[in-house]
Amino acid sequence: MPSQTIQWFPGHMAKTRRMIAENLKLVDIVLELRDARIPLSSRNPEILSLTSGKPLLTLFTKSSLADPAATARFVEAARAEGTSALAVDCVSGENIARIAPAVRALLRDKLARYEEKGMRGRTLKAMIVGIPNVGKSSLVNRLSGAKKAKVENRPGVTLDKQWVSTSYGLDLLDMPGVLWPKFDDPRVGENLAVTGAIRDAILDTETLGGVLCRRLLEAAPALFCARYKLGEAAPLAPLSGAELLSLVGKKRGFLLSGGEIDTERAAEMLLEEFRSGKIGRITLDRPPEIKQTENKEAPHADAGV
Repeated sequence: MPSQTIQWFPGHMAKTRRMIAENLKLVDIVLELRDARIPLSSRNPEILSLTSGKPLLTLFTKSSLADPAATARFVEAARAEGTSALAVDCVSGENIARIAPAVRALLRDKLARYEEKGMRGRTLKAMIVGIPNVGKSSLVNRLSGAKKAKVENRPGVTLDKQWVSTSYGLDLLDMPGVLWPKFDDPRVGENLAVTGAIRDAILDTETLGGVLCRRLLEAAPALFCARYKLGEAAPLAPLSGAELLSLVGKKRGFLLSGGEIDTERAAEMLLEEFRSGKIGRITLDRPPEIKQTENKEAPHADAGV
């Protein structure tokens, strides 16, 4: 992946890390949002150190765009590791109503202490963290029942923290999206780019389109081939991303004067159709194998899909 992908708003990211650290003392729990299409790639490896041991509820967002079977395995894997998790979707409303009960379950000991002190009904406070464009503002609006946070399908829209109240007995502290300084695995940077967590403007669109072609052929060959009328997947396996992109452009009739294929237009179309779910429900990260012997229940929370 081009080196510039790890330099996305470096000053802004450092500011967000400081902001998270400074505001942790104000909240009872952290809601970690991960993109259900890339549950591994969208997991900030610094999250545990950033949140300093605060109770954590992981929410796999945009679940209506992801393969439901893969999402179920990722949620189960999180539970096996002892992490409470839910798959949620702010468009369909999937599991939105289960977030507040899951929070109260994780904080039941603290709530019991409040009740002993005559403080029943105390409003809980949750910090929302995650990569850019993971759906933090959409979640805030869903839980608050109003458009209190600006929502756009591009990274970097939320640039400062904001408190939002809800009718669920939960106040939300929405934080700007935060990336980490270095992607050790280039696939992580590529997955973040194709889902829109990194600005398209700093990447070569055609290269990114080729990357997405290879990802789709690996993760969802039947859906990819059906959408773009590519025939059987097996003969396409030896093709490079650029060759696949050219084939997609040709099938869509994206031709320039002289018969040259307009691969830039093909890449833009491919990215838009993947991000909007028009190709189908696809998960780019490989779901983990679940080891039944390690199937520990997550503490205090029902984390089913």
